[in-house]
Amino acid sequence: MAWNEPGNNGQRDPWNKNNSRPGGNKTGLDGLLRQWRRQLGRFGGGNTGGIFTALLALAIFLVLFNSYTIIDARQAGVVLRFGQYSRTLGPGFHFVFPRPIESVTKVGTTEIRSVSDKVRMLTSDENIIAVDFNVQFQVSDARQYLFSLSGQPEETLQQAAEAAVRTVVGANVMDNILTSQNDQAAVSAADPAAASSAAATPSAGKATAGTQNRDSLQQQTRDILQATLDGYHAGITVTDVSFQNVSPPQEVKDAFDDVNAAREDKQATENTARAYASKIIPEARGDAARILAQAEGYSAERVAHANGDAAQFNLILKEYKDAPEVTRKRLWLETVQSVLSNNPKVLDGSGGRNVIYLPLDRMGGRDVPGVGAVMQATDGNDKEKQP
Repeated sequence: MAWNEPGNNGQRDPWNKNNSRPGGNKTGLDGLLRQWRRQLGRFGGGNTGGIFTALLALAIFLVLFNSYTIIDARQAGVVLRFGQYSRTLGPGFHFVFPRPIESVTKVGTTEIRSVSDKVRMLTSDENIIAVDFNVQFQVSDARQYLFSLSGQPEETLQQAAEAAVRTVVGANVMDNILTSQNDQAAVSAADPAAASSAAATPSAGKATAGTQNRDSLQQQTRDILQATLDGYHAGITVTDVSFQNVSPPQEVKDAFDDVNAAREDKQATENTARAYASKIIPEARGDAARILAQAEGYSAERVAHANGDAAQFNLILKEYKDAPEVTRKRLWLETVQSVLSNNPKVLDGSGGRNVIYLPLDRMGGRDVPGVGAVMQATDGNDKEKQP
């Protein structure tokens, strides 16, 4: 009887002739796997069916394993579908199509990266200096960071940073580039009087205002570099630009050190001169004010005396007009009294035999030279004449 005739009792399917078992039919996952294994064994012959089954299971596992991705909180995931940009994934768990349909590239967005380089360049006053610079940056846009720049983004950033440094250094003289705020602070701490006098001097103030220190040059370099990267749509944010070391080339270092030593000596001499001027000028101004005050006092005194003498003369003149003889005699007596009161007096009324000494010169506690000798001589003569 043919297998497909009615009433074949379980042998209608030659590939599933053992399905009819005591206890009923089982059509679960195990049954399906057994059917696939029998079919693969029929087509592949023997053990080949087991190999195909293992490969199929491996393929299913790989598809399931590549159907999701986990993006860290510090990252961003860029999804490419058949090599073309599809979307950007944020932090978290995401389902994606397995490879080769979609691929995910993870880019760190919070990581601080850096590039460094050392270049030689000319300043505006045609001096050669070597600059070691360091640039720190972060990725702000993962898509632009991966696809807007050709080659490695770090190489493009390094070249753009070198161009920005050359732009800033080429526009400034060497003194500005080698000057920093720490140097200015050291000068102020070493000589506050010189710093204050320099700040008070208009020319020094203009020079200080025109001088750009190293910090401002670094900020200019950062701004120029950021503008360049924004023009490239690089997806990079520059966080800091620093000049690690700025020095002349090794070939001219000795000559440059001599120039620096001479400049420092000049600065020290200027500071000493400013300090001396700060000390002498106030003293001179004080002396000038004192002399001026003394002159004004002497002038006021002389004027007062002159006014008093003039008033006294006017009073005497009035009295003289009223009584000329009396006034004349009084003035003569006052003059003689004034003259004789300051000189020794010797009176002789006996024709040289007796000398009477009047110590008028000692009145008021004054001692006139020569009076004592005259008195001693007079005393000697009187003793000789006594019996």
